[in-house]
Amino acid sequence: MSVIAEIIDTLENKVEKLFMKMKSLEKNSQDLKIELTKAAQVIQTQSQEIEALKTQCETLKMANALLGSDENKRDTKLKINSLIREIDYCIAQLSD
Repeated sequence: MSVIAEIIDTLENKVEKLFMKMKSLEKNSQDLKIELTKAAQVIQTQSQEIEALKTQCETLKMANALLGSDENKRDTKLKINSLIREIDYCIAQLSD
């Protein structure tokens, strides 16, 4: 009987260690999920900031071009032509 008792004790110890390991892994998993959520929020915030900065950069480029910068004359002409086409389209739509 003592051999069976030792086997049962050993088995109980192993099961207890497995439960402790399982709880540790569950806590680790929960911590990683929280960290992942925080990282996703940071990524979303940074993406919004990037889009805002891109818009600001385009606005600054346009303002610089409109001020007569030699570097952006082509872009300025293209933008003005695009705006004129849009205005012509709107006028055509209104006259119909």
